[in-house]
Amino acid sequence: MTVKLTPRKKLFVETAAEMFGNGSVVSKDQIRIAAEKAGIPYPSWMSRTKVGYNKHKLPELDVPAFVADAVAAVTPESEAVMNLVASNMEKQNLVPAPFEGFVAWGNYSNLKKIVKSGMFYPVFITGLSGNGKTLMVEQLHAELGKELIRLNITIETDEDDLLGGFRLVNGETKFVPGPVIEAMERGCTLLLDECDLGSNKMMALQPVLEGKGVFLKKVNKWVTPKDGFNVIATANTKGKGSEDGRFIGTNILNEAFLERFAITVEQPYPTAAVEKKIVVGSMKKYGEVDEEFATNLVTWAEVIRKTFYDGGVDEIISTRRLDHIVKAFTIFKDKMTAIEMCVARFDEDTKESFIDLYTKVDAGVMTSNDEEAYSEDGVPNDFDGAI
Repeated sequence: MTVKLTPRKKLFVETAAEMFGNGSVVSKDQIRIAAEKAGIPYPSWMSRTKVGYNKHKLPELDVPAFVADAVAAVTPESEAVMNLVASNMEKQNLVPAPFEGFVAWGNYSNLKKIVKSGMFYPVFITGLSGNGKTLMVEQLHAELGKELIRLNITIETDEDDLLGGFRLVNGETKFVPGPVIEAMERGCTLLLDECDLGSNKMMALQPVLEGKGVFLKKVNKWVTPKDGFNVIATANTKGKGSEDGRFIGTNILNEAFLERFAITVEQPYPTAAVEKKIVVGSMKKYGEVDEEFATNLVTWAEVIRKTFYDGGVDEIISTRRLDHIVKAFTIFKDKMTAIEMCVARFDEDTKESFIDLYTKVDAGVMTSNDEEAYSEDGVPNDFDGAI
């Protein structure tokens, strides 16, 4: 629907376009945030641009206002102004894109409150692989329209990778700030993903995790974070290493480093009801919805997880793997083919046991709530094979 833009409406659209992209689809929270930034009341007229549940399309602008104003001021002699415009045009929008089918659950609301507060309050999120830790952080930033810089940590990550170093730029050696400095100067969130894969070189972040700023000794410069800067870390362990060998490469993190995170959030796998919403959402996204298959997949995963927690099996089916199966089902149009291909990563005995269990779930022999399905040692009575 075409909307005639009054000066106030135009101000809102220009502000929202700068934050989320020209003509993008935004949520009510993003509309509210853009209106607050523009210093105007909530634009109720945006209800006429609704394109879906909590989705509203911004009217498209032919030319962003700041570009038009800058270009109008340019003369042949004002090359510096032209370079400034080019620099503004090249500035990246670091707000994560909305993920179709995302379901908010668990710690989402609490983390959203922390980010929304604008306070510096470092958070450490821990949980088994594939349960949505990173996606949750990305999507709450997408909803709030807040920029996020995601930095994947490895054993090789060092101070140069974190804070910056000298690089060859256009034939000249220049100091290029690292992602930590970029996040501090933009006042956005820094996500240290897979934090427990890092070494003791992560200690370079000690002053950063105190919220005081950091001294760049390579260029003798003190950098103070802008308001809104925060640090969130995700990890499969609590920084104490992995005794069972499931997460090879994870390290024991320095206690002083861990102590600087205000809270630790333990992320479990979702409940069956929530996970079914996630699976059905994936099916809708990929274009192949089968409610019964979704229910069976969730039940199957729950049985395996209960057995895993009781020590009866060494592998687990994550929410991410259920998404893989749904996508494979969309491609191959066959349930068992999808499951077989997606559990082939496990050893032969475990793979066959998982497949055999699914056939029992699909036949109605076993449900996740059936108390008689388990023996006293935590192993399903009907679960034959390696377990």
